[in-house]
Amino acid sequence: MEYQNTLEFATKADHNDELNAVRDRFHFPVIEGKKCLYFTGNSLGLQPKSTKEFVDQELSDWAAFGVEGHFHSKRPWYAYHEFLTDKTAKLVGAQPDEVVVTHSLTTNLHLLMVSFYRPTKERYKIICEAKAFPSDQYALESQVKFHGFDPEQAIVEVHPREGENTIRNDDIIAKINECGNELALVMIGGVNYFTGQVFDIPRITNSGHAVGAKVGWDLAHAAGNVILKLHDWNVDFAAWCTYKYLNSGPGGVSGIFVHHRHVTNKNLPRFAGWWGHDKETRFLMEKGFDPMPTAESWQLSNAPVLSMAAHLSALTIFDEIGMEKLRHKTIRLSGYLEFLIDEISSELNVNLEILTPRNWEERGCQLSIVAHGYGKKLFEKLMTEGVIVDWREPNVIRMAPVPLYNSFEDVYRFGQILKSALQ
Repeated sequence: MEYQNTLEFATKADHNDELNAVRDRFHFPVIEGKKCLYFTGNSLGLQPKSTKEFVDQELSDWAAFGVEGHFHSKRPWYAYHEFLTDKTAKLVGAQPDEVVVTHSLTTNLHLLMVSFYRPTKERYKIICEAKAFPSDQYALESQVKFHGFDPEQAIVEVHPREGENTIRNDDIIAKINECGNELALVMIGGVNYFTGQVFDIPRITNSGHAVGAKVGWDLAHAAGNVILKLHDWNVDFAAWCTYKYLNSGPGGVSGIFVHHRHVTNKNLPRFAGWWGHDKETRFLMEKGFDPMPTAESWQLSNAPVLSMAAHLSALTIFDEIGMEKLRHKTIRLSGYLEFLIDEISSELNVNLEILTPRNWEERGCQLSIVAHGYGKKLFEKLMTEGVIVDWREPNVIRMAPVPLYNSFEDVYRFGQILKSALQ
C-alpha cells in the first residue's frame, strides 16, 4: 500500500476496507460532545454494542429462574464456559480440549506454574524478558521464593543490547542454551506490553524444549492481536486476559491453554477445585479429586457468568471475522501510523522515536514512541484534543489502532492532531 498523508487517501482506504463497517458495532467514548479517537485497545478494548444484550439475557434468566437458571436459562450456567470453548480454540490455534476460560490472568499463570514450574536443586532457573509486565515479574518472584530459591539467582532476564530498544530472539535462545540443564522454565510475554514487540514463539519454544525446560507464554497482548498456533507450536501452556484486544470488559475473565500431551496426565500436579473435577461425578460431592482430561481441570470454581457473557459477545465477533482478516488490516493500519509519525518527525524536525520493531512480522497493533524533548506534556495535550492513548513511565506513549474499530481516517486525524500538538 502506497501511503499518503491526505484525508482523501484515508477515506479511500476505508472505502476499500472490507472490515470498515465493523466499527459501527462498538461504542466509542464521547468527549465534550465529540466521538474520541480511541487508540488504547491494548489496555482496554471498546465495548461491543451486543454486550448489553448478552449480559441482559443472563440478568433476565437470573430474575426468571433464580438458581434453576443453572439448568433452564437460555445458555445453562452450569456449563457456561463450554459456550466459549470452540471459539477460543480457533482464536489461539488450539484443540478444544486444550483451552478453557476461567479466573483472571495472573491467577491462571500461578495455577499453571504450579504444574509446570517444578524446580529441583539442579534445574531451577526461569528465563523471562527484561521489562516484563510487573504482575508477571511478581508472579515469577513469588513462585521462586515459594520453592525456596533466591530470585536473584533463579530468574534470568534477557535485555536488549546496548543502544537497542527491543530484545533479539537470538539473544533469548543464546541465554536458553547458556542456562542449559539449569533451566526449568521459559516464561515470556508473547507481545511485550511496553514496546509492542512480538517474540518468535515457535522458535523460542523449540529451544526451551531442546534443553529440557517447559515453555509458557503470557499472551495478554497477543490474543486477538496476532495469529497464534499454540498447538502446532508445541507450547506447554499459556494464559491471556480478555479485556484488551478481546473487548470483554474491565477485569474480564482469562483464557488458559494447556497442550494436549499434558491435559490427559492425571498425575501432573495442580491445585484442585470442584469445577476441574470430572463433570460426570462432580455433583456426587465425594472426596478425591478426579481431573477432567482437558484444560478444564485447571478450573477451580464455577463460571462467573456475567463476565463470560460479555466475553461471549466479543468472541462471537472474532469468530465471525477471523484472525486472518484482522491481521491483514493490522499490518496496513499500523504501517500507516508509522508512515505518518515518520513524516511528521521529518517535516517538523523533531525526534519521534518508534520503539516498536518496524518489521511487521515482529509487531501487532501497538506502536510505542518516545517524543524526545516533549515528555508527558505531549501525552496530556493529545488527551485534551480527544485522542485516548496511554503513557508509560519514564517517557513512552503507547498507541494501538485496532482493526476491529479503528479506521484509516482515525489514524490520519491523529496525525493532524499530533502535528498540531508538536507545533
